[in-house]
Amino acid sequence: MTHDSSTPLPQPFGPDFQSDPYAVYAQLREKGSVHRIALPDGSPVWLVTHECDVRRGLADPRFSVDKQHSGSGFKGFSLPPALDANLLNLDADDHLRLRRLVAQGFTPRHVDSMRNHIHRAVDTFVHQLLERLDTDGQADLVAEFAKPLPLKVIGDLFVVPAEEQEQFSGWISGMLAPASGQELVQTIGSIHHYLVDLVARRRANPGDDILSGLIAARDETDRLTEDELVSLAFLILGAGSENVQHQISNAVVTLLDHPDQLAELREKPDLLPAAVEELLRYAHPNLSAIRRFTTEPVDVGEVRIPAGDTVLFSLASAHRDPARYPNPDRFDIHRVDKGHLALGHGLHYCLGAALARTQVILALDALLRRLPGIQPASAPGSVRWTTTFRFRAPRELTVVLTPDTTAAP
Repeated sequence: MTHDSSTPLPQPFGPDFQSDPYAVYAQLREKGSVHRIALPDGSPVWLVTHECDVRRGLADPRFSVDKQHSGSGFKGFSLPPALDANLLNLDADDHLRLRRLVAQGFTPRHVDSMRNHIHRAVDTFVHQLLERLDTDGQADLVAEFAKPLPLKVIGDLFVVPAEEQEQFSGWISGMLAPASGQELVQTIGSIHHYLVDLVARRRANPGDDILSGLIAARDETDRLTEDELVSLAFLILGAGSENVQHQISNAVVTLLDHPDQLAELREKPDLLPAAVEELLRYAHPNLSAIRRFTTEPVDVGEVRIPAGDTVLFSLASAHRDPARYPNPDRFDIHRVDKGHLALGHGLHYCLGAALARTQVILALDALLRRLPGIQPASAPGSVRWTTTFRFRAPRELTVVLTPDTTAAP
């Protein structure tokens, strides 16, 4: 089956999608796995919705992340070369070459050695959250906890000064959900200039950190270009903070919406690692994987996708596919099938998966122990979301504590 180019393309990412993307994906899945649609800017893409096809496609090298394979001149964010030469835009040999340069800093063993540091960061922000609750009676869990925690963890890995971490995070947020095209251009320019300056400062005063190691790999052994160096810093700092922030926020919203399972986790904290896997399936912020481009015609289900076309693999749809997950719209910390695609699959499996999991587990553990009386300040279902075709996360999450239920540190 092919698409009739004379027929206007459907645009599923409208108001209905904003209010409930999972219902829109359910409707699309019922009609088939592959759909020719238009993005909000009018760009044509193929959207893949069935879990089996999404999983298979993410590991298929014929679906390239390299924009040189785009037959339509896809530009995306139109990043400058110094931000564009990152792992999300490179295939095979180049991807593996760069990945090896930074992989040691993100192995499970190295992340385990960081647990005490992450614990201290978690305790700091929980304490600040409690102080705000004691003073004002309520606090924004996103701004006071979910956002600053991963910023500090990944910022400390790169030795980014604390006063610069929040500014950088603000730029990343503005890039992912810009108010206008002009704002997007300005934001990307700010990110670019900041990272070039950060590399220059660290080159002049190197230390024992990941960025200094990348600079040495560039200057001493010529194992990456200057653009690749800056692009790696962009990817790790941006994705390493933004995705974890949104996952913690989405996890808290989900648990507050399911008080019976929240109570069980408080009584049985050993269930938390398994619960986090279910949270990654049920409430992962990234609705789709990064776009791919077909290097040759590829058959997906009954559809032949031509070479050079843009393809979106919907993670959110795959994670709610009843063909893979029984009762997929139910959040269930005891779910037997723990498999999900939230952290990628195949070559582009998330480099920081172990670090992300550890931060989410430790963050939720601290909230369960030290804020057992936490409740949303407004009625259920009133959370204001930022929802694009790329991701979904709460803009803020105002919480309160019920009286006399705050646990001791």
